[in-house]
Amino acid sequence: MKAFRIAHALFFAMAGLLLPSASLQAKNPPNIVFIFSDDHAWQAVSAYGSGLNQTPNIDRLANEGMRFDRCLVPNSICGPSRATVMTGTYNHINGFIDNSGCRFDGSQTTFPKLLQAANYQTAMIGKWHLGSDPTGFDHWQILPGQGQYYNPPMIKNGEKIREHGYVTNIITDLSIDWLKQRDPSRPFLLMCHHKAPHRNWSPDTAKLDPSNNHQYPEPETLFDDYSGRGKGVSEQDMSIAKTMHDGDMKLKPSSSIPKEHREKWNAYYEPRNEAFRKAKLEGRDLIRWKYQRYMHDYLSCISSVDDGVGKILDYLKESGLDENTIVVYSSDQGFYLGEHGWFDKRWIFEESLRTPLLVRWPEVVKPGSTSKRIVSNLDFAETFLEAAGVAIPSEMQGRSLVPLLKGNEPEDWRESFYYHYYEFPGVHSVPRHYGVVTDRYKLVHVYKPYDYWELYDLEKDPHEMKSVYDNPEYAETRKVLEKELKRLRTELKVQDKDPKGTRK
Repeated sequence: MKAFRIAHALFFAMAGLLLPSASLQAKNPPNIVFIFSDDHAWQAVSAYGSGLNQTPNIDRLANEGMRFDRCLVPNSICGPSRATVMTGTYNHINGFIDNSGCRFDGSQTTFPKLLQAANYQTAMIGKWHLGSDPTGFDHWQILPGQGQYYNPPMIKNGEKIREHGYVTNIITDLSIDWLKQRDPSRPFLLMCHHKAPHRNWSPDTAKLDPSNNHQYPEPETLFDDYSGRGKGVSEQDMSIAKTMHDGDMKLKPSSSIPKEHREKWNAYYEPRNEAFRKAKLEGRDLIRWKYQRYMHDYLSCISSVDDGVGKILDYLKESGLDENTIVVYSSDQGFYLGEHGWFDKRWIFEESLRTPLLVRWPEVVKPGSTSKRIVSNLDFAETFLEAAGVAIPSEMQGRSLVPLLKGNEPEDWRESFYYHYYEFPGVHSVPRHYGVVTDRYKLVHVYKPYDYWELYDLEKDPHEMKSVYDNPEYAETRKVLEKELKRLRTELKVQDKDPKGTRK
């Protein structure tokens, strides 16, 4: 087995020392537009080739830039992922380990603060989901908590207001408005962060076409029986069969749908709901019906996000900003689209571990290029800083993607990755677990409320249906992975006792 290389060898060991950036002397630092969605599965970006849906505007970033095929998250859940993006650190370092009452410490170092200090204008618009008010931004307008799909309350630079319309369109339009009003003499960072396609997947009524009866292909593992793996897989609470409720399925008229949208809403859903009630489906037929409803709603939400990406790209081109603007599209983690019979995220398994990442950077990134190297949202902060010519703090635990974006492959690039999920007890009852991930293998320790180990061979078992931890044929592989896991936990300063996080 190929020897593992240390992931962060380019960083100095001395605490507090800053790494010089290769582009510190840049006279014309690039603008940065960072578009981030919530729970957007990579399978639902057509540039990745699943064929499930079409995202022509997000695909423009792949066609004009780089598509990353192995972008992994350290903790597959919304708030912790956002904290990692802001700080370039794991959650045991930044203090935001789960969504159960954590509050982001806004006094710590973040990449927007560092860009702001380097004369960048900074704006955060959309979903924040970190408990505290944003810091490091000249302008911010955020959704409180999870936010609402229709007529959402928002907080604008500390003032509570309400916007009217569909949330994805609102966030897009507010982002473009800010671009129009900014100081044109200075570079900028715009973080356009969408709520969609987060549960309960409420589409824009303009997307509800009564003639749309499209049937989506079922994943191979929709009826997974959870054999061959530990208790956590079978005892979770995130299945389409048992966990999705009537509200998710839009089986009753919703009082939260504003009056101006309710007529279209009911005209689409009620005839379908009546047919469903008459059918009295059970067993697998019921699961299949719920899956189709889920896919229609979820992918309709993504269609609005894709429209928004197109509007922003069009504005950048029309205004002449596109040639010196980095545009990044990603999501806070992956998501299950019926694989293993699930929705949601949280697991170290591939659908939730991996997130989409597409980057357009004219004159730097070769159009239509791809990378299969292991990268992460842990690397975003470092990438933005180096691109802007700003020094990278040594306490950051990721690594700038700039070399990969330029088409270079550093010999010491990471070949393994550490993952750690903390939220148990909590929503969906996914157990606490951590592990090491490579291109081929995953070694996982599920440690609360159970205590067992698993090993997956992605080459032979790409759907992760059977643990081979106790298979003697993998004894040597297990030893190598155990050693690498220990090294990563030491290097990343992971304590044996779980951190409590910063609570509200």
